Amino acid sequence: MSSIYLNKLTVEDRKKLVEELHVIQNGKCFITGEPIDLAIHKNALDIDHVIPTKMGGKDEKSNFALTFSSANRAKQASDLNLARIIHSFIKVQENLKKKEDRSPNLDDVLKLNEGAKYPLLFSSKDDKIRYSFSEIGEHQIIEQDIYTDKLSGLKYFFTSLPIEYIHHDNMINPRSIGSNISKLITEFYSGNPQLHISLGWVDLEEENSQIRVFDGQHKAAAQIILGTRRIPVRIFINPDKEKLILTNFRAGTTLKQVAFDKSIQRHLGSTLYFDRVNRYQNDLKLEEDNLNFSEKQLINYFKGESRELKRYILDAIRDKVTKHNENKLMEYVDMGGRAKEKPLSYSTIDKTFYSFFIHQDALETPISYRMEEGKNPRTLEAEQITRLMNVIAEEVFLDKYDFELGTNQIENKIQKGEVLPANHVRAFRMAKEEVIYAWLKYISQIIKNNFITLGTPIDENKLFQYEFSEALWKNIRNFMKNLSELPLWKNNELSSTVFGGKQNAAYWNSIFSTGNSPQGVKVLAAPINLMDLQKEAI
Repeated sequence: MSSIYLNKLTVEDRKKLVEELHVIQNGKCFITGEPIDLAIHKNALDIDHVIPTKMGGKDEKSNFALTFSSANRAKQASDLNLARIIHSFIKVQENLKKKEDRSPNLDDVLKLNEGAKYPLLFSSKDDKIRYSFSEIGEHQIIEQDIYTDKLSGLKYFFTSLPIEYIHHDNMINPRSIGSNISKLITEFYSGNPQLHISLGWVDLEEENSQIRVFDGQHKAAAQIILGTRRIPVRIFINPDKEKLILTNFRAGTTLKQVAFDKSIQRHLGSTLYFDRVNRYQNDLKLEEDNLNFSEKQLINYFKGESRELKRYILDAIRDKVTKHNENKLMEYVDMGGRAKEKPLSYSTIDKTFYSFFIHQDALETPISYRMEEGKNPRTLEAEQITRLMNVIAEEVFLDKYDFELGTNQIENKIQKGEVLPANHVRAFRMAKEEVIYAWLKYISQIIKNNFITLGTPIDENKLFQYEFSEALWKNIRNFMKNLSELPLWKNNELSSTVFGGKQNAAYWNSIFSTGNSPQGVKVLAAPINLMDLQKEAI
């Protein structure tokens, strides 16, 4: 940021200011908190306004801070205090991803800030509820009105809850906190109010009742990250939890009221599926480990919701693949849409991998069929789809796709003469939805041909429910490796023609089967040959 004060400093004065700021900041970068060595890092440091002058900050010594240049350029806020707060949360995200291969949720934010510690004791009478926050030294008894929702019949009350008494409900809302929380942090930091309060529930019949928040976790987390110690919450009393799950699910699907990404919708569907399994077992007085009934029987039993239950079953498979702790491709998938950092969207995964390879009808074999052998059809399906995703991740994206370059304006940059890493360009181009749609169909064909060659009769709709041999997996990997080595992915001359706009799968089918685009542009030297592409590269 331009500074008249800094521009007037001599080289010696600037060096002295750097040293003074270094002492004031205990030798650490203002944004990252990492140690600064004035000798080693002398060419990698910035002096910047803590509060930007355009936001009322003064252009004087007291408003400057010392930062690493890279952190200052990458900061997500011009206000350095806010940039430091956002950076600290990004570090939490990175550490959890590295240690546990997951993103943080409200529970993580609460516990990092000494929250989620205590249950609450309640007494209720005459539409009043009473409690106190004794564990944090607030012994006065608080009394709130209990309201009844006339349409649902649910009872609830409002309170401002210390974070020590807030707990996250991971079952109703399994959603992790994404990087877009920085926008909410900025919103609240700017003094703008929280317009929608968080929702929670409590079971008064529990001896130690926990307030479990299931909606508004991003807003709650953003405020907690900024140092807020109390969050306004609407709390449902002894609710029908299934009704809350179903309402939350419908809000993100049928009603479209909340911006749930599709992967979260799938998880909720999975929860509802397992709930129906438990209800079926209870109604028929079956043991908990008795799964000797089929998906088809389950659907027939719950006739009034057969369509929904079928969706729940498929959601459970999708969820198993999406949340698989060994799924390498998910690192490259944006769960909330199509961001500029990652090459794939969950929608693309859903329309290709899941639509192609998850059997869309209910099975008639028992849910427990061959489960102990690891050959259960649905288990095989999920595991083999995951393995296919890993092959693709390793051959196309891993150590090749650059998250810092991302996906923004790649073809425009190429057309303007900018030199981009060839591996990154290839990964970006191969990740286009219409391109994936085309080459994933060839993988399906390779798998079918393998079983035909072996003389094994199969149901093509259940392709991934048959165990693949290691020889077949080798052919699939060879295909992906050889496909990724085709010259077209790195050909910059095709940027304004073949890769210049949104195409469809038929467009790419034409290229792969003839070598030319439908407009006659020569793209490949010859049509692709599936047999040749399955051979090990020399």
